[in-house]
Amino acid sequence: MSVDEESRPARAKRLPREVRERQILDAAVTVFSQHGYHNASMDEISDVAGVSKPMIYAYLGHKEDLFAACIRREASQLMAAIADGVHAEAPPDMQLWHGLRAFFRFVGDQRESWRVLHRQATSQGGPFSEELLAMRTRAITLVDALLVRSATSRGHTATQSTEALAAALVGAGESLADWWLDHPDVPEKVVASWLMNLVWMGLGNLVDGAVWTPTGE
Repeated sequence: MSVDEESRPARAKRLPREVRERQILDAAVTVFSQHGYHNASMDEISDVAGVSKPMIYAYLGHKEDLFAACIRREASQLMAAIADGVHAEAPPDMQLWHGLRAFFRFVGDQRESWRVLHRQATSQGGPFSEELLAMRTRAITLVDALLVRSATSRGHTATQSTEALAAALVGAGESLADWWLDHPDVPEKVVASWLMNLVWMGLGNLVDGAVWTPTGE
């Protein structure tokens, strides 16, 4: 074997497409999380992933395509984590509690993922708005179904208000998770209990038909 052959780097092992795409997406999430969409470079993503830029383009497209793919994957993983955390046989309040725990556990374990989903993608808008809207719609639908089951189990007729309340809860969860990124010393269970107490003590009464109205009007 010649000196040139000995010094030549070993050829990268051919990996299944899904493994290679996961490798690239993992690297992209890390870089986008650290630098944001505009400041992230394909060169750095290539270095972190350990693959060439042409390979990234061949597998997942250019920067905009890659960022959109990151949003889709992280959103799907988040929704799967929440769905898996909700136990359908549990009472409605415990379903909500387990769902909140699953949500904040995901955010705590996957902070880079949440930065990309909420901070980076939200600030970009534009071509990524549809990806974010799809994620929020899925989350709202999941919570709405829970509230409808809760109302039905208590002998009440579900109304359009459950969808509105679900949207409010999803927005509150996103905001609290964003706050938590800057306060990582707060335990995940504590953060989840804050939101649970905020929403369920009020939502429980609303589902039962007890509503507050201003006096003297």
